[in-house]
Amino acid sequence: MRLLLWHVHGSWTTAFVQGQHEYVIPVLPDRGPDGRGRARTWTWPDTVVERAPQELGDIDVVVLQRPHELDLAREWTGRTDIPAVYVEHNAPEPHPGTSRHPLADRDDIPLVHVTNFNELYWDSGQAPTRVIEHGIVDPGPQYTGELPRVAVLINDPGRRGRLVGTDLLARFSDVAPLDLFGMNVDGLIGVAPHENLPQRVVHTKMARRRLYLHTARWTSLGLSLIEAMHLGMPVVAVAGTEAAEAVPSPAGVVSTDIARLSAAVRDYLNDPEAARMAGKAARGYALERYGLGRFLADWDGLLEEVTG
Repeated sequence: MRLLLWHVHGSWTTAFVQGQHEYVIPVLPDRGPDGRGRARTWTWPDTVVERAPQELGDIDVVVLQRPHELDLAREWTGRTDIPAVYVEHNAPEPHPGTSRHPLADRDDIPLVHVTNFNELYWDSGQAPTRVIEHGIVDPGPQYTGELPRVAVLINDPGRRGRLVGTDLLARFSDVAPLDLFGMNVDGLIGVAPHENLPQRVVHTKMARRRLYLHTARWTSLGLSLIEAMHLGMPVVAVAGTEAAEAVPSPAGVVSTDIARLSAAVRDYLNDPEAARMAGKAARGYALERYGLGRFLADWDGLLEEVTG
């Protein structure tokens, strides 16, 4: 199939474009939000092609990720009958109890939630819903844990603030040295920044750290957490949204108690063997639940459904 989708979430798209389709990514001269084109810090296959809006050609399915993209797809393709699915990456905002999804009043576009938490908490109305959990390209068991430091990955921590636990970094930096990877991470006090590195470099550097710390309070499920588990890293995570489902007890510590999380960080720093065993369990679980093969098969099944 020829699938039209926008470059919105690089990590998710990196997994999605590993399938057997052609993936058409809009590109605009300014490479702004509606036309970023191919990724520059992730590795995508040659089946991902950039096209200007007037050059999209025939499209079998449009994969929507933002409410206005359906109008863009119709305008740019000249079609009003194009099959579509909508991927919801985010936890409900502004309030988990009352947030109604933008597609809630439509029954003609499948709404795909990336976690069971999303499906449970969003008011999806009459939209037909499906949960297709994340899958990622396996970076391999790179963990060495040789550096008694903590890896954290947050994009735009200054802008996103408490939602991603930026305020917690100072508290954890009193316990252990933190290496913060991501975009726009310079300037935060108490952490060593690693700004906007290619994904493969991030993985290599993270895997040398003793453990992975996940501070998010309110994100659907950060793919960096699953990537760290694939690398073979032990995890210490705030028990927000889907994290408690994603990290089994042998793989790390998940809690809302900061004192317990801080103690877990200390324990892994001081016990490399315990960290290695937890990381091994994390990798085994991640491969089973968040493997790329299962992810792509789930998506192929849905795409076949919407195309009849």
